Amino acid sequence: MTAEPAQLHAQHVGETGETVVFLHGLFGQGKNFTQIAKALTPDLQSVLIDLPNHGGSEWTETFDYIEQADLVAEHLRSTVASERPVHLVGHSMGGKVAMVLALRHPELISRLAVVDISPVARESMGEFDHLIGSLSRLDLAELSSRGEADELLQEPIPERMVRGFLLQSLVRDGEGFRWRVNLDLLHESLPQIGGFPEFTEETFEGPVLWIAGAESDYVQDDFAPAMRALFPRVSLTTIKDAGHWVHAEKPEVFSAVLKAFFTAD
Repeated sequence: MTAEPAQLHAQHVGETGETVVFLHGLFGQGKNFTQIAKALTPDLQSVLIDLPNHGGSEWTETFDYIEQADLVAEHLRSTVASERPVHLVGHSMGGKVAMVLALRHPELISRLAVVDISPVARESMGEFDHLIGSLSRLDLAELSSRGEADELLQEPIPERMVRGFLLQSLVRDGEGFRWRVNLDLLHESLPQIGGFPEFTEETFEGPVLWIAGAESDYVQDDFAPAMRALFPRVSLTTIKDAGHWVHAEKPEVFSAVLKAFFTAD
C-alpha cells in the first residue's frame, strides 16, 4: 500500500482574468502573497498555495523537490488547471518547486515567474539552520503569548521583519501553541532544500521571467547559463533596493512587473 498524497491548502483571490498560482518560500505560507494577489485584480485572479509542511497543508515524511512539484501539479490538474494552463510564480524554495513543476508538467503552465532563486545548489544553508534551531529551542509549553515568543527570539534573530515572518507560523492550539511548519523535517532536509534536481533533457519552452532583488545574492551572473539551459525563453528583471524577499520589500514594483508579464500579448 502507498500513502495518500499530501493534501494542499489553497486560498483564492479575485474572480476575473487568467489564473496566477503562487508558491511561497521556506517558512512561508500562501497568504504571504495576499497583497500582491489583490494588486493583480481585476486583470488576474490568483491561487495562493501552502506548500507541504507549511501553513494549512499536510506534512510529508520526506522532502524532495520532484515530490513537491508533482503534488502541486496534481492539485492544479484537478482544480484550476483542469481546462487550461495557468501562470505560476515561485519565490525561493517555492521558485525551485515552480521550476521543477514547469519542467515536469509543462502542459499545466503558460508563463513562469521565478523570484530570487536559481536552479543551482546553494553552498551554505547556515542561515536557515540558525533560524530553525532558534525556533525549535522555544519551549511552546511555557509560552503565554506570541509577544513573549517574539521577545525570546530577539537575541538570536534581531531582525524584526524576519521574526514577524517566522512567527506567522506559530498558532494557538487549545491552551498552548504549535508550529504550522514541520521544523524537524525541514531542519534535517536543509541539504535537499539548498540543492536542485539534475535535468539533462527537459526544458520549458514557455516565457519565463526571472526576478532578482538587487541586494540579494541568490541570482548571479554565473547562474545564467544553468537558467538558460532549462528555460530558453528567460528574461531577467532586477528590482532596485530589494533583498531576497522582493515581494515583501517592494510590493508595488513587484506587482507591476508581474501584471505586465502575465498580461502581455
